Amino acid sequence: RRLGHHRNLLVSATGTGKTVMAALDYRSLQAQFGTARLLFLAHRREILEQSHNTFKQVLLDANFGEQWFGGKRPQHFDHVFASIQSLNRSDLDHLDPRHFDVVIIDEFHHAAAGSYERILDHLRPKELLGLTATPERSDGLPILDWFDGRIAAELRLWDAIEQQHLSPFQYFGIHDGLDLSAVPWKRGHGYDVEGLTNVYTASDLWAHRVLKELAARCADISKIRALGFCVSVEHARFMERVFVEAGVHARAVWADTPVVEREQALKDLKSGAINVLFSVDLFNEGVDVPSVDTVLFLRPTDSPTLFLQQLGRGLRRSPDKDVCTVLDFVGTHRKEFRFDRRFGALLGGTRKDLIGQIEKQFPYLPAGCYMELDEKSAEIIISNIKSAIPSTKSARITALRAMVGAGHALSLAAFLEHSGISLEDLYAGDFGWSDLMEAAGVPTEPAGPHEKTLRRAVGRLLHVDDEERLDGYRDLLTSTSSPVVANLAQRQYRLAAMLVAPLVDGIPADTLPKESSLQDACDLLWRHTQVRAEAIELLEVLSTRVDHLHSDLGNRPENPLQVHARYTRAEILAAFQELQGPRAKEWREGVKWFKEESADAFLFTLDKGTGAFSPTTRYRDYALSPELIHWESQSTTPEDSVTGMRYRTHVEKNHDIFLFARVSQNDRAFWFLGPATYVEHEGSRPMAIKWRLKHRLPGDLYASFAAAVA
Repeated sequence: RRLGHHRNLLVSATGTGKTVMAALDYRSLQAQFGTARLLFLAHRREILEQSHNTFKQVLLDANFGEQWFGGKRPQHFDHVFASIQSLNRSDLDHLDPRHFDVVIIDEFHHAAAGSYERILDHLRPKELLGLTATPERSDGLPILDWFDGRIAAELRLWDAIEQQHLSPFQYFGIHDGLDLSAVPWKRGHGYDVEGLTNVYTASDLWAHRVLKELAARCADISKIRALGFCVSVEHARFMERVFVEAGVHARAVWADTPVVEREQALKDLKSGAINVLFSVDLFNEGVDVPSVDTVLFLRPTDSPTLFLQQLGRGLRRSPDKDVCTVLDFVGTHRKEFRFDRRFGALLGGTRKDLIGQIEKQFPYLPAGCYMELDEKSAEIIISNIKSAIPSTKSARITALRAMVGAGHALSLAAFLEHSGISLEDLYAGDFGWSDLMEAAGVPTEPAGPHEKTLRRAVGRLLHVDDEERLDGYRDLLTSTSSPVVANLAQRQYRLAAMLVAPLVDGIPADTLPKESSLQDACDLLWRHTQVRAEAIELLEVLSTRVDHLHSDLGNRPENPLQVHARYTRAEILAAFQELQGPRAKEWREGVKWFKEESADAFLFTLDKGTGAFSPTTRYRDYALSPELIHWESQSTTPEDSVTGMRYRTHVEKNHDIFLFARVSQNDRAFWFLGPATYVEHEGSRPMAIKWRLKHRLPGDLYASFAAAVA
């Protein structure tokens, strides 16, 4: 909001208190607006009742708000907790679009549905706040469009566990022997429910296998509190029968179960009167039972939203729970089923990263978490991830031709969504988006004199992750004529250099010699219309992947660097005007002294376990805490040398120290950690210096930095 954004999406993992955050935010808006008429929307009664109670508690007002669902209708319409269904049944034309100052929509990932769009199109609040644990939809329908393609703030699953907002978990992927490859599949919906039910309920043997695996991983089934997610009502009833016959206190509920019985079932689970509660897509959202310590995935889902929601049911913290046990039963699937979606939502990274994590048995997990796949499950999942996406050049060409032939709107973003290919996969070789369009027979702009070199260079922009560059680069590239760099303000001049320097790095010296200027480089780039068009499309996609809040360098308004964004060496040099013509100067060492800028930039790699580091260059660099960084100088730097004293006395000399870190040598870009202040040091040749960051490390960066040196 400080930046002028009044439509904001809050992404926070299930169980981290999204509603409390929303209530606290509303309280501050109430103080700002006065009355602050509120509309809180959700699609289920349980969510609305819990949210209404939360707002009453936060606002210390037992009479706050009215309900508009389940036959109830507001009288005053000042603070309303309404169901989507109730609002849609009313005549929206009689509701002033600006009546409500604040509109909050829970579980906003549903907002791509028509019932939500009708309401969102009508309402014009001063502040729109969306809440979700999972903005990713498996059907590809967009929700970020309502928020200018951005996420305002987020607390993802790993961050929440690392920061102890959620319980850690132990996950077991267990091969169950079922073959689902013959079950009918409908695009956009997945497996046929009746077909799945027939497979899962064909024999008691499968349910007894579930019981056996549960007993093997729980010390005492009579003491667990488990939720089991089933395919259908028939499947849930089937599981209840088998468990009860085996002496386990179990119950099944579904959407048509009377509300009183559903509520009693949850109370009995909480008290321990029953040990396992089977359900059918009923407790994915809006259920708060912190004592749940076991989750059973008894149905296949490749929906990242559903997977994380159901997992999150067991991750709420509870005094008597140390860890949540998760059993996921893995069968043989159709090729349309996508394991990469669910594991990608959980672990992050590309398909290659996912395969690497599985093969290495998940080495990068928060403290207390454990994941294990049995041998057959790992084999099935890896094979599925490898085969689910068109990975060869010819397969991608075929996929693009099929997309065009089906009449789909053509763009890089649309192709990525349609095909399932990640940006990283697409640009892994020397065959990018423009090359793919040409090969598929899609019209492109005429080629320029250095088309191949510059197209290959577009992939060097994949790390761009802050609005300063995304907006600045697009503003430059969308101009039909090359910018007159002499007329640019200093900040825009440096941005132009940061954009152009990496792109022209491969241009031959006889075309762009050392004495060339930034203007010469811009003029050359602007003679390649298709390259600029591709870069613009790429930046549009990247704008949807901004995942951190960024800060300016307040005392350096001419420098466009943003704290907690990622930069290559070439961009850092351009930001500090350390160029040789339009190209970045050679920079191999870890420290760069920008004498004219009165600054030092320290670049360091946390995981030095690769062959790229010799014993003499394996400096010990790591995060001591989210505020403190341990860094070692070069082994030739004495503490009382000119360089050593520059580090130690930088504050009184009005000299800035800027830290940049990457996890491994394979990362081209470094995270900008911002300015740091000298605290103390030990030793000499090398100096082991402790730096205090001005900007605290976000939870995910601190966790990944810690894992890299563990």
